[in-house]
Amino acid sequence: MGEVAISVKDLSFAWSGSSRPILQSCSLEVPRGEFWMLLGANGSGKSTLMRILGGLLTPTSGSYSLDTPVGFVFQNPDHQLVMPTVGADVAFGLVQEKLNWAQTRARVKQALTSVNLKDFERRPIYALSGGQKQRVAIAGAIARSPQVLLLDEPTALLDADTQIDLVSQVQKIVKDRQITALWVTHRLEELDYCDGAFLLKEGKVVAQGDPTSLKQKLY
Repeated sequence: MGEVAISVKDLSFAWSGSSRPILQSCSLEVPRGEFWMLLGANGSGKSTLMRILGGLLTPTSGSYSLDTPVGFVFQNPDHQLVMPTVGADVAFGLVQEKLNWAQTRARVKQALTSVNLKDFERRPIYALSGGQKQRVAIAGAIARSPQVLLLDEPTALLDADTQIDLVSQVQKIVKDRQITALWVTHRLEELDYCDGAFLLKEGKVVAQGDPTSLKQKLY
């Protein structure tokens, strides 16, 4: 591995009052500029780990570090999209950067072009399909020029064709923008689009490597 963009060392997490840890001594490293996936059954701790990396939860023990800034994409885009139109929603995340109008407009256009929605700026959010909503959520995340992009099962609510379309688009974004991405999935077919993957089981990384070798271990 080259330089590391995401580092997790002996991370553990349990809800207060619970004797059952969700994560236990979890460790992994994602190389800078690569697209990696986190695979595992329901309850393996994938989403918990992503929420810790996104700053939404505090680990019980262990440490982690990420290149910043970080973009986060939720499983359900309806939990992330807050404005009435596509352009307004992508621009909403840029408010804290105090850009002028021209700079904001340029960022919005670049982000929407990256997800193949360049002509959707004035489209109402309610008029979008599930796949289009997820693309808007990704556009909002990358408009802030993140160094790391975290995606928590972004295809879970999508049909098979839309799912493959989205994962291939993120693969292209990682390459074109030279960012690092960690994508949570339980679908083996999505591994064909990543540089490497981790298998999480009972809160621990039990296997990792290139997609082909990891698939062979699973079959």
